[in-house]
Amino acid sequence: MSEKITPPISDRICKHMNEDHAEAIALYAQTFGNSPETTSAYMNSIDPEGMDLTAQINGSEVPVRIKFDHTLADAEDAHHTLIAMVKQARQATQK
Repeated sequence: MSEKITPPISDRICKHMNEDHAEAIALYAQTFGNSPETTSAYMNSIDPEGMDLTAQINGSEVPVRIKFDHTLADAEDAHHTLIAMVKQARQATQK
């Protein structure tokens, strides 16, 4: 069984996302955070209900909360959900 999403697990996920997947975080803010003018974003935390981002919008830092379509069971569920969301966001921006 995968690890529950605790504050240390949230920190680990955020560190990985911010270091390796900055483009995906901006896509989350643009698509799911209803902030299409986002130029970049940073993942602050993730919990079973959603994620908290800071988006750069028109030169300002704006907090963005994105709720998931289901309650995450664990870190593995978070991994799969974040991948599915970035795929969905990329499809939405190609239309």
